[in-house]
Amino acid sequence: MKAGAMKRALLITLTSLVALAGCHNFKKENVQPPTPLDKDFKATAQVKRLWTSSIGDGARDSGIRLRPAFADGVLYAASVDGKIAAFDANSGKTLWSKSSSTHGWFGWGDKKRPDAFYAGGPAVSGDLVAIGTLDGHVYGIGAKDGSPRWEARVSSEVLAAPSIVGGLVVVRTADGRLYGLDASNGERRWAYDQGSVPLLSLRGNGPLMVANGVVFFGSDNGKLVALRLDNGEKLWEQTMAGGEGRTEIDRLNDADGSILLDGSTLYGAAYHGNLIAVDGPSGRPLWGRPFSTFTSIDLGGNAIYAVNDESQVWAFDKSGGSDMWKSDKLKYRWLTGPAVQGNYVVVADMEGYIHWLQGSDGSLAARERLSKKPIRAQPLVVGDTVYVEDVKGHIGAYRLDTH
Repeated sequence: MKAGAMKRALLITLTSLVALAGCHNFKKENVQPPTPLDKDFKATAQVKRLWTSSIGDGARDSGIRLRPAFADGVLYAASVDGKIAAFDANSGKTLWSKSSSTHGWFGWGDKKRPDAFYAGGPAVSGDLVAIGTLDGHVYGIGAKDGSPRWEARVSSEVLAAPSIVGGLVVVRTADGRLYGLDASNGERRWAYDQGSVPLLSLRGNGPLMVANGVVFFGSDNGKLVALRLDNGEKLWEQTMAGGEGRTEIDRLNDADGSILLDGSTLYGAAYHGNLIAVDGPSGRPLWGRPFSTFTSIDLGGNAIYAVNDESQVWAFDKSGGSDMWKSDKLKYRWLTGPAVQGNYVVVADMEGYIHWLQGSDGSLAARERLSKKPIRAQPLVVGDTVYVEDVKGHIGAYRLDTH
């Protein structure tokens, strides 16, 4: 068995463990019950639902975090059953929708089942949408009409959205490789191989971050890695988690969240590891503090916002990592990564609720419900509007009254 296939066979999802609680007693499954929501909650911020729509079957039970992408007033979304669509971001009106089938999308073969099991989430730049699949393909698609442009084969599942920059589509695969593909035709320009990845890993990969000709990402073995964009050469790496513990589960140390850049400083965090700040050009560590998370982090003002592995929401001072506040109000509700929206922090949970917290002190400010299905992907904030997608493909747009 190939290393990539073996690793895929052993991938696990923390949210899939707690999903058992939906049909079993929490105590029997040794899973903590979610903190009940306050029935007498009174909102202090005004949130209005603008529209709802849907895209195929969503992520279903794949364990991945399918997140929409936004560009030029258009929202792009995809599902694992081969659906991809563009929506007017203001009204939710479907601008175009495409459904793939086995080899049929590119003109041949049986058309009865999906060919493109979209998994990485779409990325968009100019007139190009790029997206990866569970079976190791990357597709280039026309942003205006969804027409196929090109396809490329990679070595494993694509579980994170690609990044399109500098004439390249940079793609990460579940077996530890990164590829630089020509954005015009999908031809491979370079490949980077980490060499080895843990056999046991959390399900999913963090998104790529590209800036100043460098690709930054968090690895499945707890590293923050920097590569040259033009040729994939490794510049440096920095440890976020050491992979210590008595059991394989204890030694899980994935960095499955986003890497953020503020000025010349990078911020990242890992499961069973640390929240760290690193000098971007050199890779020199600036500060670090213990913190375990399997979701993305976000920045707002002087704060870093993060959700730990017990779904407590934290705020840290970005200059040194000291605590600013911690909220237990949503503990064990298996929250998404936080997204900063003005003076608020937005998270969503396993029961389809979206929560707005005050950025200053973590107090709950507003609540909406998209559906009764889990939301795993970090909310997408665009100005005063936040877009949320659940695991069944329901999409909601919510506007925050900033006055």
